Amino acid sequence: MPEEKIIEFTFLTLSFVAILIGIILVILFNKYIGRKNKLLESQRKSEEEHEKHLQAIELKALRSQMNPHFVHNSLNAIQYFIQRNEVDLSETYLVKFSKLIRLFFEYSRRQFITLEEEIELLENYIQIEQLRFEDRLSYSIDIDQEIDVSEYTIPSMILQPIVENAINHGLFHKKGNGKVIIKFIYRNPTTFWVYVEDDGIGVLKAREMFQNSSKNYKSRSSAVLQERLELLNQTKDWNITYTIQDLSEVNQNSGTLVSLIFNQLYKS
Repeated sequence: MPEEKIIEFTFLTLSFVAILIGIILVILFNKYIGRKNKLLESQRKSEEEHEKHLQAIELKALRSQMNPHFVHNSLNAIQYFIQRNEVDLSETYLVKFSKLIRLFFEYSRRQFITLEEEIELLENYIQIEQLRFEDRLSYSIDIDQEIDVSEYTIPSMILQPIVENAINHGLFHKKGNGKVIIKFIYRNPTTFWVYVEDDGIGVLKAREMFQNSSKNYKSRSSAVLQERLELLNQTKDWNITYTIQDLSEVNQNSGTLVSLIFNQLYKS
């Protein structure tokens, strides 16, 4: 075969191989893009489903805060003060109750609120319970100086159900006065601890007492809180540790200690 023919044949062969390789690369690239798009679409749907699930849990959390027992007790207390002709006290109770309901609905629309807003809600709620308990309930809220309550944020509707459990399942069944202590403790710029402690009957005794309808409500409330914390831990925003202890197992005192560690994974 003449040298020119060999060169031409070699050139055509190489051209064919190059075209074939190009076609294969295009096919592989299209498959890669297709798989990547499917993966992104799957991730998007998964995130949407997770968001919907989180919103459903947040709605359940709002319902647990707006439980019929609390509303019923509050309205009964207002009626009681009116019947005793304590107009000023009934007006004070009604104003605080109305403000608390407004805060519930306002904060339920937001995933995160500032610690300042959270503390405002907690104080309003506890002060309502103080009126109902008629001075048998006291509380303190301690905040580390390193914590700027206007800057630090917290997932909404987390602490109030815990404080409500402390009051209604711990202190309500205690003879005499009771106290709730809430502490916000600085750990580092993105992490803080929250302790909710009461000197009531303790979580172990409370579980023994609530074997009928009251326990069922408490279990639902705790289940909603636990599920919400698990969902928050699945996000890229928070890592939250939650523990509950009966103080009789720690220092022989009566009461319950709830501990939460809020670690904000992303903070602008």
